[in-house]
Amino acid sequence: MTEWLAVITITVLAVISPGPDFAMVTRNSLLLSRRAGVLTALGIGLGVLIHVTYTLVGVGLLIQESLWLFNAIKLAGAAYLVYLGVKMLRARPGGTLADGAAAPLRDAAALRTGFLTNALNPKTTVFIVSLFMQVVRPETPLAVQVGYGAFISVAHMAWFGLVALCFSAGAVRDRLLAVRHWIDRAFGALLVGFGVLLAVARGAR
Repeated sequence: MTEWLAVITITVLAVISPGPDFAMVTRNSLLLSRRAGVLTALGIGLGVLIHVTYTLVGVGLLIQESLWLFNAIKLAGAAYLVYLGVKMLRARPGGTLADGAAAPLRDAAALRTGFLTNALNPKTTVFIVSLFMQVVRPETPLAVQVGYGAFISVAHMAWFGLVALCFSAGAVRDRLLAVRHWIDRAFGALLVGFGVLLAVARGAR
């Protein structure tokens, strides 16, 4: 019971803390659609399962012990965030990007965006690996550990799904769509900032 309470408490605190996942869901919900926001939230939950899977099969320990591998993951995640941020910074009035692509995302694209934003987020790597290495006891049955992983994934989907519902509410959304290109640029700058901070952060985990 104590272990479950620790997993639940730490997960809730980690999920609600601001980061790239929150920025991406908020942006897609506010500027695109409720559907895009919810699918982004679903993708984030699926991304969490990647971290859980490699932790359960032992790769998490390798990442924890290998500084170069952790830094490689960190730089890949930083590059992806900067890429997304730059695309948003190029937003123009009228809801189009500088390259002329339409702003709305297809369902698969929204899902993929959420998935990659989380799967390439080294902070999620640190959270999942640390949780399983330091909180979950070695003698805990594998089935229970899988249950923990499923809970963490569902918690991400539920929280960011709620965020998507809130930020796609008509009253809020209608007032802000007129200046959507500035909001897009603001979220773009935020993601670039997250990416740069990840890239320049020291190797300590």
